[in-house]
Amino acid sequence: MNSLIIFTRYPEPGKTKTRLIPVLGATGAAEIQRQMTEHTLKQARCLSNLSLDIYFAGGNPTLMAEWLGSDLHYKPQSQGDLGQRMAEAFRQAFQEGQERVLIIGIDCPGLTQTILEQGFRALQHHDLVIGPAEDGGYYLIGLNRLIPELFQGIAWGTDRVFAQTGEIAQGLGCAIATLPQLPDIDTPQDLPLWEQYYPLPPMP
Repeated sequence: MNSLIIFTRYPEPGKTKTRLIPVLGATGAAEIQRQMTEHTLKQARCLSNLSLDIYFAGGNPTLMAEWLGSDLHYKPQSQGDLGQRMAEAFRQAFQEGQERVLIIGIDCPGLTQTILEQGFRALQHHDLVIGPAEDGGYYLIGLNRLIPELFQGIAWGTDRVFAQTGEIAQGLGCAIATLPQLPDIDTPQDLPLWEQYYPLPPMP
């Protein structure tokens, strides 16, 4: 069974997309978070024969279901840095019997159904699939078994994340597949990319 995990945050003003607040204000930044999550979920819903889990921060399962629908599985993200939270999500998925698991965020509007399908196909013949982001991170990582070392000793939030992950994987002898490189949206300078999809919220 294929499993897709989306990492997101409840769009509460002042607690999400904080790097965009100087330009959009707290409410506008939260609106971008809402739009990005819904855009990503729309791509995910195009896939069939899939377990779809939303790992969230902020809010609670009731608020998440009221926002995104009651047909999804909602799980709070675990404690720790991003690597610890992703490793725990993979652990839970494999413990539940999933065979191929992808984790994605919501910051990459160019992520499509086709790329997600490529990711799952790659895991039939590779230990690891990874989608590099233009800023040196990654927008997608997928495994067909838990490899906890991939999430340890990584400088999260830097331009070394993709390179460091690849180095660890190579050191472990993993068969690696790479998806197309895509831009993501983190800073005000990235907002023109999002404007290709949705109008920006009114400036404060």
